[in-house]
Amino acid sequence: MFDSLLEFISSSNWTYAVVFLFAFGDVLFPLIPSETAVITAGVLAGSGDLSIALVIVCAALGAILGDNTAYLLGRHFKDPVRNRFFSGHRRRHLDRAELALTERGGYLIVIGRFIPGGRTAVTFAAGMLRFPWSRFIRYDVLAGLFWASYAGLIGYFGGKAFEENPTKGLLIALGFAFAVAASVEGYRWWKRRKLRERQETRAAPVAEPAPGESVDRG
Repeated sequence: MFDSLLEFISSSNWTYAVVFLFAFGDVLFPLIPSETAVITAGVLAGSGDLSIALVIVCAALGAILGDNTAYLLGRHFKDPVRNRFFSGHRRRHLDRAELALTERGGYLIVIGRFIPGGRTAVTFAAGMLRFPWSRFIRYDVLAGLFWASYAGLIGYFGGKAFEENPTKGLLIALGFAFAVAASVEGYRWWKRRKLRERQETRAAPVAEPAPGESVDRG
């Protein structure tokens, strides 16, 4: 599997276009392995076959343009999506998303890049809910550059460490990337659990004294 991936992401100059297209396309088709493609290109850059700077630039440009495409699609299809999926009592989910973007929009745009499917959800929702593009593009450029540098450099240092065996370098780089993604998901799960516990504590009813029972006020 990994040998065929290394053959597909080759030392040819066309690889830069492949990296760009993968990074662009996975916002619309989340099954496209864009991060794996960038890491693989980074491995080949570490072996001296590609330029790591160009790998990062192409990946970042593809990611940023893809995100802005999803943002524009969200704006264009706002009404059909709202009427089809968020009518009636389901409208509250859209209101919560809008509040989250208003309060933590920058954080969500950046962290969404590292969550499977998160990039699609956040960028489309930002357009649909009219999140200001001037703010969106600032955070999205930061997210795209950070993600491209992270994925490319993981592969690059893996390729540097195993120049004679790129497959081994790719396996180690992918393992590290998986560990980071699992850590992010674990942290999000822990935060959601703590939030639920606080909400349940606040919502718990206060026990009322039985009839005729005095209340000890100390």
